Amino acid sequence: MAFSEESHTFRRRFQGSGHRRPRNPPNFAPPSLSAAPPRFVVELRRSRRGAEKEELERLIEQYISPDDRFLVYQSGFLAAKLFFRVFEAAMDAFVALWSCRLRGEHSLSPHFVFNVGVGECERGLLVERLKGLFRVHVRGLLEGEEVKRWTKRIEVVSDDVKEIKGRLEKGHGLKSALELISMSEGLVAERGLMLKRVGEFKAAMYCILDHLGELGLDECVESDDQIRIFEFRRGEFDWNRIHYLIVRECKRLEVNLPIYGYRRAILRHICYQQAMVLVGETGSGKSTQLAQFLADSGVAAEGAIVCTQPRKIAANSLAKWVGEECNGCYEDSSVVCYPSYSSSQKFNRKVIFMTDNCLLQHYMNDNTLSGISYIIIDEAHERSLNTDLLMSLIKSLLLKRLDMRLIIMSATADATKLSNYFYGCETIHVVGRSFPVDIKYVDETAIGSGSSSVKFPSYVLDVVKIATDIHKTEEEGAILAFLTSQAEVEWASENFKSPDAVALPLHGKLSWEEQDHVFEYYPGKRKVIFSTNLAETSLTIPGVKYVVDPGMVKECNFDPRTGIHVLSVCRISQSSAQQRAGRAGRTEPGKCYRLYSEWEFQSMPTHQQPEIRRVHLGVAALRILALGINNVLGFDFVDAPCPEAIDRAIKNLIQLGAVTTRNNVLELTDCGYHIVRMGIEPRLGKIILDGTHYGLQREAVVLAALMANANSIFCRVGSEDNKFRSDCLKLHFCHPDGDLFTLLSVYKEWEDLPNEKKNIWCWNNSINAKSLRRCKDTVVELEHCLKNELNVIVPSYWYWKPDMSTEHDKNLKRVILSSLAENVAMYSGSDRIGYQVALTGQHVQLHPSCSLLSYGEKPSWVVFGELLSTSHQYLVCVSAIEYDCLSSLSPPPMFDSSLMEMQRLQAAVKTGIGNHILRRFCGKANSCLLHLISHLQTVCKDERINIEVDFMKNEVLFFASSVNMETVSLAINEALEYEKKLLSDECIEKCLYHGGSGSNPSVALLGAGAAIKHLELDKRCLTVEVLHSNAHALHEKEVIKLFEKCTSGICNFQKTASTGQDGQNSERWGKITFLSPDLAEIAATELNGVDFSGSTLRVSPLLANSGGDSFFPFPSIKAKVFWPRRRSKGCAIVKCASKVDAELIIGDLLNLVVGRPVNCEISNRYEDSVVISGLDRDLSEPEMHDAVRTATNRRIVDFFIMRGAAVVDPTSAACGESLLREIAPFLPSRYGVGNCCRVQVFPPEPKDYFTKAQITFDGRLHLEAAKALDDIQGKVLTGCQPWQKIQCQRTFHSLVSCPAPVYFVIKKQLDILIDSFKRRRAVSCNLERNSNGSYRVKISANATKTVAELRKPLEQLMKGKTMSHASLTPSVLQLLYSRDGIYLCKSVGKETGTHIMFDRQNMSIRIFGPFNFISVAERKLLRALSTLSENNGIEIRLRGRNLPRNLMKSVVEKFGPDMYGLKDMLPGAELTLNIRRHALILKGNKDLKQKIEEIIYEFAKSLSLSEPVEQFTTEAACPICLCEVEDCYQLEACLHKFCRSCLVEQCESAIKGHDGFPICCTFTGCRKPIFLTDLKSLLTSDKLEELFKASLGAFVASNGGTYRFCPSPDCPAVYKVAEPGLIAAPPFICGACSVETCTICHLEYHPYVTCERYKEFKDDPDLSLKDWCKGKEHVKCCPLCGYTIEKIDGCNHISCKCGKHICWVCLECYDSSDDCYAHLRLIHQAIM
Repeated sequence: MAFSEESHTFRRRFQGSGHRRPRNPPNFAPPSLSAAPPRFVVELRRSRRGAEKEELERLIEQYISPDDRFLVYQSGFLAAKLFFRVFEAAMDAFVALWSCRLRGEHSLSPHFVFNVGVGECERGLLVERLKGLFRVHVRGLLEGEEVKRWTKRIEVVSDDVKEIKGRLEKGHGLKSALELISMSEGLVAERGLMLKRVGEFKAAMYCILDHLGELGLDECVESDDQIRIFEFRRGEFDWNRIHYLIVRECKRLEVNLPIYGYRRAILRHICYQQAMVLVGETGSGKSTQLAQFLADSGVAAEGAIVCTQPRKIAANSLAKWVGEECNGCYEDSSVVCYPSYSSSQKFNRKVIFMTDNCLLQHYMNDNTLSGISYIIIDEAHERSLNTDLLMSLIKSLLLKRLDMRLIIMSATADATKLSNYFYGCETIHVVGRSFPVDIKYVDETAIGSGSSSVKFPSYVLDVVKIATDIHKTEEEGAILAFLTSQAEVEWASENFKSPDAVALPLHGKLSWEEQDHVFEYYPGKRKVIFSTNLAETSLTIPGVKYVVDPGMVKECNFDPRTGIHVLSVCRISQSSAQQRAGRAGRTEPGKCYRLYSEWEFQSMPTHQQPEIRRVHLGVAALRILALGINNVLGFDFVDAPCPEAIDRAIKNLIQLGAVTTRNNVLELTDCGYHIVRMGIEPRLGKIILDGTHYGLQREAVVLAALMANANSIFCRVGSEDNKFRSDCLKLHFCHPDGDLFTLLSVYKEWEDLPNEKKNIWCWNNSINAKSLRRCKDTVVELEHCLKNELNVIVPSYWYWKPDMSTEHDKNLKRVILSSLAENVAMYSGSDRIGYQVALTGQHVQLHPSCSLLSYGEKPSWVVFGELLSTSHQYLVCVSAIEYDCLSSLSPPPMFDSSLMEMQRLQAAVKTGIGNHILRRFCGKANSCLLHLISHLQTVCKDERINIEVDFMKNEVLFFASSVNMETVSLAINEALEYEKKLLSDECIEKCLYHGGSGSNPSVALLGAGAAIKHLELDKRCLTVEVLHSNAHALHEKEVIKLFEKCTSGICNFQKTASTGQDGQNSERWGKITFLSPDLAEIAATELNGVDFSGSTLRVSPLLANSGGDSFFPFPSIKAKVFWPRRRSKGCAIVKCASKVDAELIIGDLLNLVVGRPVNCEISNRYEDSVVISGLDRDLSEPEMHDAVRTATNRRIVDFFIMRGAAVVDPTSAACGESLLREIAPFLPSRYGVGNCCRVQVFPPEPKDYFTKAQITFDGRLHLEAAKALDDIQGKVLTGCQPWQKIQCQRTFHSLVSCPAPVYFVIKKQLDILIDSFKRRRAVSCNLERNSNGSYRVKISANATKTVAELRKPLEQLMKGKTMSHASLTPSVLQLLYSRDGIYLCKSVGKETGTHIMFDRQNMSIRIFGPFNFISVAERKLLRALSTLSENNGIEIRLRGRNLPRNLMKSVVEKFGPDMYGLKDMLPGAELTLNIRRHALILKGNKDLKQKIEEIIYEFAKSLSLSEPVEQFTTEAACPICLCEVEDCYQLEACLHKFCRSCLVEQCESAIKGHDGFPICCTFTGCRKPIFLTDLKSLLTSDKLEELFKASLGAFVASNGGTYRFCPSPDCPAVYKVAEPGLIAAPPFICGACSVETCTICHLEYHPYVTCERYKEFKDDPDLSLKDWCKGKEHVKCCPLCGYTIEKIDGCNHISCKCGKHICWVCLECYDSSDDCYAHLRLIHQAIM
């Protein structure tokens, strides 16, 4: 009969009947049961999951007779009761049910209930029956399939070992033998482990058989061990426990945890030693099994087994796991977890898991730890502060409690150190359960350099590249790549691109849901996980087969000397590297790619630095002092921290009021004892205690919890858009008093929400729900702690309100200040310097995430949670405080706040300064600005003095103390006025024409207003070149001021860029141009040879050059020529390789004749040299060298002619002109010599033996160049002596260079090109890296044609392509100055594999890269610039102009973080919020700007009713077109704003009309000339050239005839008119067209003829002939044509050129000579 109590059903089985009674009504009591209760009851008890009701009934019906009954319970611990009237039936059923249980047919536990009247005989019989049943079961397991399977595996491994040994006996190479030996050792170790596991299983079964009373003699010998695996009470049989122990042992054998094979060894060691170090590799099972081993064996019968973990989550999860695994093996609730401390906790459980901090608190309460027998310290390799402190305290406790045992467990700890620390205790190493991992060391050179445009270090790029390569080449398996930070992980995840892979980020800031993605399965795709070191030990990800380890980790270390938390990327330890590699071998054999060399791995530290040496020691020092140990320095640490760290911690405790000094002895105050009892960080305890004092218990407790998690409350992850959205959402919570108040606002709003809405609220506000829940748990713990330990009740309500300023705000600031009194900082007065830390004097910035920045204010005094040092130093977790609060601190602060206030920097501003003046004021790379700042800091002895330049506002902001403010202001005024003067005086030297026959062209100085400041026609120097041995170190302003002391009139200077190529420009400082040649001559004369900055200054005149190398349209070829300036002494030296060679050469040269016999002998001074004397003194080196080479073929090391004193040579200019004349005949006349050849003669130094020159040819004329050089070889220049023969260098060189970023994008093509060059004969081509980081290719060849041919493709590749497009207007190019423009160039370059360079001087864009990539980049850049130009937003500021400080926050709250509210009000408005700049950016329809400003203005007025708000100003009109300024340009001289196009039109008008010079500002009443720098910015180079020509024309026209243009049509040359009254003057020979002109009458030059007479001749060309004919009878004119005929002798018949025959007597004309002669005979009677 069965009865179900819950359903009130009753059933009875009748013998032989096949039906059941129907159900009875509720509350029915079966009369048979109540009338005659059975004597024997068997209960079936459920485990965690029981059988279904029908299944249970079927099971029971098999073992119950028809006369017996049973009850079935649908829920609860009891599953069923079986009622028996006869003992034998009950016993049979009980045994049968256990038999089914042992066979695994059900999971119920049968229990026999002995009623009164059951005798000992029946009990003993039942026990014997069950003993027999369990013996058979255990015997079956010992001989079962699992043991056989392991035995078979052992045999297989043994066979493999034998096979390998056999192969070794046959003989192999060294490498193969080593591999076989390694395989053999691995197999032997594996076999040993398997034998141990089987042995442990058998030992456990023998222990159970022993308890059951059946153990054979051989089994007794095998299990003869004093260590008992299981503890059983003699004579008592808990069949349920025995069964669970058997099941667990079978599972242990099946699961195969490595530590299982070491169980008896561990128990044996710990029984005989107090301490033991257990090093178990990851996956060995030490954390879950060791506590069970100890609990099973009963070694800790007198007390609890405590296992500590560094983290609560680990303690909780382990307790849960162990509790489930040993379910039924112990009494209920034998395994518990104490995640947090409470003095009410008891050690009355078998196994207790807790945090090391919790056990420390128990030690502080009871320093004997009574109730604890065994302590297991797990994860000791982490060496946390609490772990180290706990080990130190337990070490001393072991001497007092000899019954206590300590086991230190770790995966990678330094076992030797820990063993030595604990009196040389035993160490057991447990091999982890892992598969072999193939370690691959990847050389950096094999990876390659990444793009320099990426903001991350190179190892990030390398990790992504290696992960990509693995995905492409390796078989299936997840990839785990380690990086150091959230930003790196997210960037790598976004930039890993593959269609058949999914890239997943993993870092601590992700929510649980986001972290769970790495555990999911993605069909058909490989998982590529980029993780921080979170995946090193905290998480195990299944399926990982490949690990990429860059060997880097980001660590935060506390520097006790400065109080800074330094967050830096550093090398990992060897143990961490092994941990990372182990991640690849958890489930199958894997590979680990280490991005460092094996040598670097060996040089890594063995283990990471313990936390006690990396953190603030306040909590450790307080606990040590609380134990009565006054000498903290003498405390027995495992690894002692530095004395400075301990000293700083004690000072901090004194400042907090937790410790005081009495008679030079440190004592804890009441505050200190309270903090110790709370067991938290001292400053957090101080917050709670002081908050309680002000009645703000709730706020203080929450604040303490938030401070412990401050860095993880706000989420800022994902794409840039997501991060921007998170920043906007954060504004809603930002509090004007700082970060801690902001966090309080977040928590208060979160806490008020219903539980079901909290997660979605966190998601919508980009807040980390996990962190807030962690804070909530901390708050609950602190509330319990305060209640139980300090009897303080924390209310559930708040006094403080975030949106209302009350007295509670001030009290909270006092509370925060009292806990962070060491961390006080004062605003220095300068944004660049930031805040001055009160104790150290350091200047630090607020962290970019600081809430105070959202209000655009810098409070005068702040406190900070920590000082973080990354690439910069930042104050983190900052809150504003009042200055008055500092005086109320007790104990008083350790700094003088009043002195700091006096030293605070004051700010001043200078406005109305032009943009170009500001840029010159700053200098290149801010060199001038930094030089001025350094000078002022030195003069004023204050390193805080700073100057900031705002180009947007055209102002200079400077900071200095009140004492130094006047000095700084005067210096800045002087510098600005000086720059303005230089800019107003600036001129450029313009050549009137290019070309000529070798003479330098005339020049003009074009200055402000495009006016001609000077016209130099006499070809005198306006410019001097400055050279100095340390030119690059000279500051330009110092050089200019030196010249100004000597003379005036400097109108320009140009500093030479250091190219680093062969030192060509290493001594050239630059060029300085003067307003007149006289001034230049004075400078060159007086300053040449002057000592300046430790070396001699060399100043030489420099003629204007009509072009340089860049003037040539084709690549240039340079040739070096030289000629001696010292005459030969008739003696030459031949340096040989050795003395023997010298003697042999003497023999070869005995009969040497060089024009005449010469003498040869060994040098008296050098035995390896030959002296040749008696030479012709006019011989040159090549002639002599050829003669020697003809006489001998032996090796000559060096050869030179001895020369005497230097002679006076013609000037460098004369030599240059002479050289050019020699070359000119070989160059085509159609180009003009000056356009295809340049000659530069270098002034020789006094010690030089040769005068050197460089000739630069247009590369197209390489054949002509070669002929010219051959011709001038051995020639003598005009003005030189016969022995000064020209020598030409036979090898020609050419250099092409490029910056480093360009090199990296063209490297592949450049290498191919250079390789092709090297394969050519007689060509040398080398790639070199310059000292400034750039790269250059040097080509050398023996033919100019070869050099020209090779240089051309090099230049095309290395010089890039200059973009030319109509859309690239100056306004568009101006966008490239902005951050968006810079980012645009980098992103397009990165996308297309090119490098894009913006030339700011010439306003041009050049693209470098492979030729096929350049066109792609050009198209993309044009589109991107067009889009950027269209989207270039207008800025609407949300701070300044008396705007409310919370305007930006209020705008976000009113209109939303995406400005949807404003967009709805103004359709078409594209608005974004720039949080850093506190501005709205309007894009698209810019006409909406005024409407938006009106809306913001009205909203600002509503926020600030008490103070007036300045209205937004509108743009002024352009003075030229009188319309709103478009594409604004601000003039430098007066700062008036114009439309750029209007200014260009003004210049074009001057060009067309050749008037309006100087060009001036048209603003009413201004009329200041437009600076030359403005003209260069406004006009293209072609337009500027046209403007110069127009200005030159106006200058010539306005000078009253002083100057005139060359009379040749369109000739630009100008000459000076001769002085009035002169009869004769030198002619003007035009350098452009070679025409000779008289400078008096301006006609063709007419030597020996006066101008008046020449004019008459010009008017009447025959006038001179008529004068000549007067009075001469033998001169007459033809009567017909008028031709003058002179008759010298002969007959009177004259023939005229007109064809007539004339009678000389009467001048009659005839058609023929016969007629004329007939006339003479007839009329004049004679022909004579």
